Amino acid sequence: MPRIYDHMNKEIKIGSNVIANDMPTYIIAEMSGNHNMEFERAKKIIDAAAEVGADAIKIQTYTPDTITIDCSDDIFKTQSKIWEGMTLYQLYQKAYTPWEWQEELRDYALNLGLDFFSSPFDLTAVDFLEKLCVPAYKVASFEINDIPLIRKIAETGKPIIISTGIAYLEDIDLAIRTCREEGNDNVILLKCVSAYPAPYEEMNLKVIPNMAQTFECITGLSDHSLGSETAIASVALGGKVIEKHLTLKRSDGGPDASFSMEPEEFQAMVKQIRNVEKALGTVTYDLNEKQIENRDGARSLFVVQDIKKGETFTAENVRSIRPNVGLHTKYFEQVLGQKANSDLKKGTPMDWKYIEFEGD
Repeated sequence: MPRIYDHMNKEIKIGSNVIANDMPTYIIAEMSGNHNMEFERAKKIIDAAAEVGADAIKIQTYTPDTITIDCSDDIFKTQSKIWEGMTLYQLYQKAYTPWEWQEELRDYALNLGLDFFSSPFDLTAVDFLEKLCVPAYKVASFEINDIPLIRKIAETGKPIIISTGIAYLEDIDLAIRTCREEGNDNVILLKCVSAYPAPYEEMNLKVIPNMAQTFECITGLSDHSLGSETAIASVALGGKVIEKHLTLKRSDGGPDASFSMEPEEFQAMVKQIRNVEKALGTVTYDLNEKQIENRDGARSLFVVQDIKKGETFTAENVRSIRPNVGLHTKYFEQVLGQKANSDLKKGTPMDWKYIEFEGD
């Protein structure tokens, strides 16, 4: 595959947040269908996203008719066990976010300090979201092969976050090339497994740094696995964007409830990610003040038996022990076989001044 990605942006701004390798991980709470068709519940999920430390709340913009057709043929039946027996149309009737809610939800999120954007699923949804002045767009995994949709999104010039759950390498390449053809380099790629929930053994998180290198872009994880382990691990691997579904209680039910986080779990994940970011630090071999002090606890050469003047230093009377106030251990072989020029007590830090050299 030709490498044409040398000019991809390494710093992308969404709302007041800057996403870059040297900036904190951008954490997205995905509402999806967890509102259960209740407007007030949707607002409560936004409240929760702000309270648990998310940077953004994301919704989805489609209707059953813009994403599929009402047909009961077998090819329109859902394949996932959690939605077993439903047609795609029936599923999306339960999961879509009414368009008449979205402007008010945007304002509600912005007032809480959250970025607000959406995944559009057809061209009319992009037009609608442009009127809402969203700061970014998300391309869902199953839309990565909808090139007209990606092209229209790219034409807005706004950041595009693309999930790669069902994508071959060439699908990702085509999506990015489409964005670049429209002069849009503001692309973020998310590793994703389109399974609900996603099994740990299928996550292949090592793709995240490889994808960043291959496509010269910021990467992250759209995570459908249970728990927070994979999200935290992806940050350690260099992921700068994390997307997780958020609900109020899984027991409330809903199309995505079974693989969504509750607020307490989401908050714990955010805290763990922030701790990992601190721990990752920078590439440095310098020591801080405490580490320099602790070097005194390292090993050095000591006299470990009483020695008389003229006696030979041996492996029995000189050893490498703690603390680090004697000669460096690298001189051990040079000390052995030399003679003491004075009486030395057990516990004396070894020093060149105690050695009898020729000509002394």
